[in-house]
Amino acid sequence: MLSKCGAKTYALSRTEEHLKTLVAECPEIHAVVCDLSDWDKTCSTVTSLGPIDLLVNNAGIGILNSFLEAKKEDFEQTFSVNLNAVVNVSQVVVKRIIADSRKGSIVNVSSQASIIGLKNHAAYCSSKGALDALTRVMALELGPFGIRVNCVNPTVVLTEMGLTCWSDPAKSEAMLNRIPLKKFAEVEDVVYTILFLLSNKSMSTTGSVHPVDGGTLCC
Repeated sequence: MLSKCGAKTYALSRTEEHLKTLVAECPEIHAVVCDLSDWDKTCSTVTSLGPIDLLVNNAGIGILNSFLEAKKEDFEQTFSVNLNAVVNVSQVVVKRIIADSRKGSIVNVSSQASIIGLKNHAAYCSSKGALDALTRVMALELGPFGIRVNCVNPTVVLTEMGLTCWSDPAKSEAMLNRIPLKKFAEVEDVVYTILFLLSNKSMSTTGSVHPVDGGTLCC
């Protein structure tokens, strides 16, 4: 959608197959193979892309274990992508924006799991809670440079990962019962919220959390 709106768009993923599919759908996108959990390589890769004005930190993983069964490695892997990569990529982008005296906008894709507890999501909920906190700090410190930073916090989104984690009717029914609209989010629901926050239509919005959750947080 960013590309369709006229933005020169880079897509970073560790999975080359997924990038090829994306480019087949939208040839204008510049696909970059990059494992965001690798701090040094990611820093080098993002630096090589040149100036970036708009950033969407969307990469995420979920390792499902109960709290009592969660392993150190579960937390390390989850935080390396869901939080550390956000810090790394954002630092590279923001330093270039400031050096060039430009303005920018960043959207971090968080989750309703940052606010409500979900069984078997100890590492995931923790990482998204940390991401919300990081977003507020980024907004506070980067605002004086004309850089806005916001969060989008969806409910279950019907992506490949969402379908994998919530395909069991016994599990999904319990979650749907917590959602007043009785539906999971479609990808487009999140996309248009991100576009709004990146655009000049939200010039006074920063440090915010935007639920896309069908009303879950109202309950």
